[in-house]
Amino acid sequence: MSTVLSPQQVEGFVTDGFVRVEGAFSPELAAECREFLWKEMGLDPDDPAGWTRPVVRLGGYGQEPFRRAATSGRLHGAFDQLVGEGRWRPQPWLSSFAIRFPHPDDPGDVGWHLDASFTQEGEQGLWLNLASRGRALLMLFLFSDVDEANAPTRIKVGSHLDVPRQLEPSGEPGAEFFSFCAELDRAGLLDRPERETALATGRAGDVYLCHPFLIHSAQPHHGTVPRFLAQPPLLPTGDLVLERADGAYSPVERAVRLGLGRA
Repeated sequence: MSTVLSPQQVEGFVTDGFVRVEGAFSPELAAECREFLWKEMGLDPDDPAGWTRPVVRLGGYGQEPFRRAATSGRLHGAFDQLVGEGRWRPQPWLSSFAIRFPHPDDPGDVGWHLDASFTQEGEQGLWLNLASRGRALLMLFLFSDVDEANAPTRIKVGSHLDVPRQLEPSGEPGAEFFSFCAELDRAGLLDRPERETALATGRAGDVYLCHPFLIHSAQPHHGTVPRFLAQPPLLPTGDLVLERADGAYSPVERAVRLGLGRA
């Protein structure tokens, strides 16, 4: 196993719910991807008059620059450390791009939430369960430099530990995304005041690896330079296993057990 994260970073992931992998890919590669995305949007990086929406969302891309960003050795080493060797699927593509622009309008998507990952058979919408079916990690790929003014994703530090006890009663079928977020809100856990808010700032080429149960939120852009971010899931080879005879729990599983009081 390639050691990318220090033991302190791994333990910080367990307790805080996220870790930043600095220089997961190069700033030059990030610039290549931005150039492609500007063309995809039909916008000019030198013409702010054309930036008429607060956020533009784009789908998935597997072209060469995105493939290289998604499959860097540093990322793969960190996946092994957090999820476990053989427990995640290599994915030579990136999805869920959100490009945020300086704009006075409310982008309409700034509520606290955690991400869901599958559709229950016979149901609609997105669901999540305690075994985190369909998602090994939430990832935030920074394709531009992001400071406090450039709409960094907000993170509730340690909030992933509040989720397991709330989610456990729903069992294997899981809970529907909107209903579960409303349940967390009623319980005072969606925007828990005691939880510090961190900002996902960094340099182009940094990647935040987040626990799948981490509560986070977008925010309006108050800066001058558009922010380019992809937030794909890391796909697992199977569900989380929270009772292992050999005790070989991944840090992702350890965090869930910690939230359940089993650690």
